[in-house]
Amino acid sequence: MFGWCLVMATLLCGTSGCITARYLENRPIRDNALESTLHLLRWRGPEISERTQHTLRRYGLTETYEKDCVVCNKQLRELHRQNLDPELTYAVSELAYVEGKKAERLGHTSDAMNHYGIALTTSYRYLFGPQLAEVRNQYDPQFRAVCDLYNESLEDLLRVLCAENRLRPGQTYTIQTADRKFVIRTEMRGGWKPDEFDRYEFVSDFDIKTLRNRHTTFGLGVPLVAVRKPRGREDAREKYYPEGLSYAVTALLRCSTGKDGAYAKSQELFPSSDNTRPDIRLASHNVATPYYANEDPNETPVCVLEFFDPLRANQIKLGDDWVPLETDLTTPLAYFLDSPEYRKRDRATEGLLDPDDAQQKRGLYMLEPYDPNRIPVLMVHGLWSSPLTWMDMFNDLRSFPEIRQRYQFWFYLYPSGQPFWLSATQLRSDLFAMRQTFDATGQDRAIDNMVLVGHSMGGLISRMQTIDSGDDFWNIVSDQPKEKLRGPPQDVNKLVSALEFRPNKSISRVITIGTPHRGSDLANSATRWLAGKLIKLPKMAISTSNRLTRANPGFFRDTRLLTEANAVDSLAPDSPIFPVMLKAKTSPEIVYHNIVGIMEDPPLLAGPNYQGDGVVEYESAKMEDVKSELIVDSTHTKIHMEGKSIFEVRRILLEHLRDVDSEDRLAWEAPTRTPLATDGLISDPRFRYENQNAQHSVFQVSGSNSPTDRR
Repeated sequence: MFGWCLVMATLLCGTSGCITARYLENRPIRDNALESTLHLLRWRGPEISERTQHTLRRYGLTETYEKDCVVCNKQLRELHRQNLDPELTYAVSELAYVEGKKAERLGHTSDAMNHYGIALTTSYRYLFGPQLAEVRNQYDPQFRAVCDLYNESLEDLLRVLCAENRLRPGQTYTIQTADRKFVIRTEMRGGWKPDEFDRYEFVSDFDIKTLRNRHTTFGLGVPLVAVRKPRGREDAREKYYPEGLSYAVTALLRCSTGKDGAYAKSQELFPSSDNTRPDIRLASHNVATPYYANEDPNETPVCVLEFFDPLRANQIKLGDDWVPLETDLTTPLAYFLDSPEYRKRDRATEGLLDPDDAQQKRGLYMLEPYDPNRIPVLMVHGLWSSPLTWMDMFNDLRSFPEIRQRYQFWFYLYPSGQPFWLSATQLRSDLFAMRQTFDATGQDRAIDNMVLVGHSMGGLISRMQTIDSGDDFWNIVSDQPKEKLRGPPQDVNKLVSALEFRPNKSISRVITIGTPHRGSDLANSATRWLAGKLIKLPKMAISTSNRLTRANPGFFRDTRLLTEANAVDSLAPDSPIFPVMLKAKTSPEIVYHNIVGIMEDPPLLAGPNYQGDGVVEYESAKMEDVKSELIVDSTHTKIHMEGKSIFEVRRILLEHLRDVDSEDRLAWEAPTRTPLATDGLISDPRFRYENQNAQHSVFQVSGSNSPTDRR
């Protein structure tokens, strides 16, 4: 029954087309944390908060504000210069932001940027300025409100720059407004190059739809979607990165404060007036009294706009303070999955019905830059599926810092309509090509601890990478020695390699989920007949087999296995492949784990004693050579998306780390003192937290942007 449902659904998709789910949608109005407190959406325009109104009353400025907000702002900033009062600092920042929103509504871009700049530098001073160190209170709700003012004014300023296509990391910007000048230089704080990205989108513009969980952290900065700019085709690595790939980035503006005194006149620091980056040396400025650059028109605030990779760290050190970054890992992923480029490539039904066409898209794909120091986890999808099926697990797993610090996730896309042993042969070849591209000398030890995670038929493809078949597969199709096979050498080598497997020494652990290790009743006579009518067999594989069959009459026992089998045929319980796989030798260094679905409340048609996930019965899914087995109450198509399964994969990955570390196959020791790279990132892969339960990874960036030590 379940097989009939699958094939009928396939038929409908193949003839009428399937509608792909949307992963995010545009918000009509961007998300803004200040929306409710400042009434940003009211038709009368934004309004200052009750707390700021209280500050104006306290200093006798209420009537002045009602009559002329420009005069009020000037008087308030003069009071601010003379008084170390956090209430005044907050009021100056909030008023500046409100006036910025008003100016933006009127289309006065220059005025808006001026006000956002004041709000930014003032809120930054509230949070980090030494003058307020003794009086600011992090337990006051106002402190978080200042964080919101900082984040939202930075985002609005960045939006203006993006709208004018002026946001380019590695460059220096001079923002000239009516009455002041701001200088902003940009820096990348990740494994990226300044020209890595084509454009930036704002996370606050989108709502997540299909992915189950949204993984964020709260702090300072503006979460962005950074759309990757493809390298030229001459770069062999480019084929491993899907077109339209986007990364999570957090932008943060670090301003000068009275403590570091990094202020000087613009003509001394920025002799160049174009967009090229000059040689910048921040001059020291000793401060004896409260001094704020943005209050003095003769001084130019110098700020550093930094772009951080939240996968590498979500805390930074600003001065003497550890500061969490505002991050969003999920929206950039959803943005990529929703892109036209990805939708065109990720078509599960085409991969099932037309393997030949899908061969053009086959291969390993990476959704983040290759890292020689992190262990690859390769996820292999099943029948009538694609890498899209892994996105919930991928999204959840990398939300754990201890996972994303040590692992990188790869995905394998293959034509699922062809026999799984053919896909296993291609994966073996693709893994070899990947190693030659990224690590031709074999020095990246992390790759030698690779983990494969396979769902359904993908579990069979994964296990085949680790078995020693000897001549057993060959003996299924012929009782003659391989050496007697006649034909073009290319054809002979292709057939022999498809029937001969040796363990891939780079793979040390395999996790199978809902895998039919002994076949599935899905592949019964009716479904196999229909699949034969619908699925186009790979032309190259079939033509090779036909040529060899004609050239060697009587050589093969049963040519149907070579010339007629499709994916559904290959999963039949009576397939001769399964007994060979079950008895094949495996390396003692490879560890296996199994996750099996058993529905607690199966459909009535399955019978009262049914044990399975609706496609794979428990008797077929279980394995004796596994280190662990987990039973999950789930259907076959959802088992790898269940929270229980995802958490089990996390547990196994952590266990894998312990084994790798204990065997000293991947150096991972805690140095007492290791310098940071010049870009301020944690570059040493052996870094370990003193607190093993820590939930944050860290950047350390000094106030003067110089290299610092990490402990």
